[in-house]
Amino acid sequence: MDSFPPALILLIGAAIVPFLPSAVRPWAFLVAPVLAFIQIFAVLEPEDAAHLDWLNLELLPMQVTELNEVWATVFALVGIAGGAFALHVKDRVQQGATLAYLGSALGVVLAGDLLTLITFWEMMAVASMLLIMNGGRSLSKPAALRYLFVHIVGGSLLLAGILWHVGDTGSFELMRFDESTAGWLMFWGVAVNAAIVPLHAWLPDAYPESSATGMVFLGAFTTKTAVFVLMTGFVGWDILLALGPLMAVYGAVYALVQNDIRRLLAYHIISQVGFMVTAVGVGTGAMEAVADQAFTHVLWPAVMVMGAGAVMHATGTTKLTQLGGLARPLRAVFGLYMVGAVSISLFPLLVGLGGAELFTEHGAGVARPWPLLLLLVASVGATLAVGVKLPYYAFFGGQRTPVTASVPRGMLVALGAGAALSLAVGLAPATTFDLLRLELHPHGFTSANVVFGLEVFAFTLVAAWALLPRLAPRDVVTLDTDWFYRKAGAPVRLFIQQPLEWPFSLASRIVNKMVESVSRITLVPESGWSRLLSLRGEPATVISLLGRPPLGAAVAAIFVTFAVIVLIAAVFD
Repeated sequence: MDSFPPALILLIGAAIVPFLPSAVRPWAFLVAPVLAFIQIFAVLEPEDAAHLDWLNLELLPMQVTELNEVWATVFALVGIAGGAFALHVKDRVQQGATLAYLGSALGVVLAGDLLTLITFWEMMAVASMLLIMNGGRSLSKPAALRYLFVHIVGGSLLLAGILWHVGDTGSFELMRFDESTAGWLMFWGVAVNAAIVPLHAWLPDAYPESSATGMVFLGAFTTKTAVFVLMTGFVGWDILLALGPLMAVYGAVYALVQNDIRRLLAYHIISQVGFMVTAVGVGTGAMEAVADQAFTHVLWPAVMVMGAGAVMHATGTTKLTQLGGLARPLRAVFGLYMVGAVSISLFPLLVGLGGAELFTEHGAGVARPWPLLLLLVASVGATLAVGVKLPYYAFFGGQRTPVTASVPRGMLVALGAGAALSLAVGLAPATTFDLLRLELHPHGFTSANVVFGLEVFAFTLVAAWALLPRLAPRDVVTLDTDWFYRKAGAPVRLFIQQPLEWPFSLASRIVNKMVESVSRITLVPESGWSRLLSLRGEPATVISLLGRPPLGAAVAAIFVTFAVIVLIAAVFD
């Protein structure tokens, strides 16, 4: 018997929730991911599937494995936490788009075939675009349109690769792809969603323009679904061992120079995804480490994003140059944020310690030392950004912006739940994963991991002490690769659009002129023919004889023409 896909629960909720009364809608928005989590946690088992026969194709809209169950579980948990965080929100578009976004993300990670994957992939792009567009900020709409443009390009690459692959193999099976033309097309399509440098700029451009609650969901789903697809179809590709460390360092460096706390966290997301991409490149031996990182790297960044959202809600600003002194009025937010921020530091007894496995246990899968060295630099840089710069300049010093709104209770509950789960995974990872019925066997508490984590933490403390004055925020614009398509309008019009349009415009003008001349002759014969005859130099006496024929003559001509046609048809029949 086929199992019911949890993605459908959320998509049904997305269709219903926006039409409910405002008093009921936030709670219904929270119930939908709870029901999806119950379906994943209590009903689905590895090897469960849903089958669909469509146009002589045998499709698997859902196929549960031990690995994709990890992604589905943490997505549902973030959905629940985000629903509690957004209990005060009344915007029906945001609520409907968020449920469709979460449902599409679950559809991607649980997909058993390429057709299902690309369908949910595109739905995810549209739903997340709507979530950004309704962020309520001055730049939300243009950022959403740029976001959609980039993801249309990425989705088109992925679809082209899938069609090419199906043409070569005749199969929609989701498998490990080789480095063929189809494989490379699919790879770069997925790389867009994974925010792999230099295809990453859409993320810090769009995510900070979403609402205080919207970024909680955005930061959790798009890049992590892409990592799952990379893990499924591109594990062991050597290019990932170059792109992953580049992402990690690039994101950490850009995070360090940001003034906007949500843009800082957006670059931090890119940096952390770089670690996961590198682990995928190491090969199949690191897959459990990837799954472990997927769970933790969704969890504690969500805590930090919720903390930044609470600051934004309470003060109305996200710029470090305008913040400060919030540790006292927002002491609960500060404490819970720091649980997520310190988790990145590889400190023992915290959830981030599992990341040390990439260095201590799976480093042998990296042929050259420089990727691991770059990851080490990125780890220190990212910790300085989110664990030192952001909390120091937002929560300490003189208070430059007053707290104008209290933090809703739902925000604090969601922050507390996320921080508690982060601590649980850090203190007792095996027990926590067993309670969640996940087949993960973390190896964080090994002597090598603990020693390595303490070394990195100590070095980070020294770096923080030495560099803190240089980390002071400045209200400047940092250029990124999105500059090219932001400024591409005029060059594209001049060098591509206009040259391509010129022959079509010329042909259109010629056709219009011909139609105009023929219309003048047929509609007003005496005027049209007189003009033609005058151009030929005919005398005025000839031109004066022109005029419309009598009505009887015209009708007779029509009947004669009809009779000739009938006669010809009879002869040739």
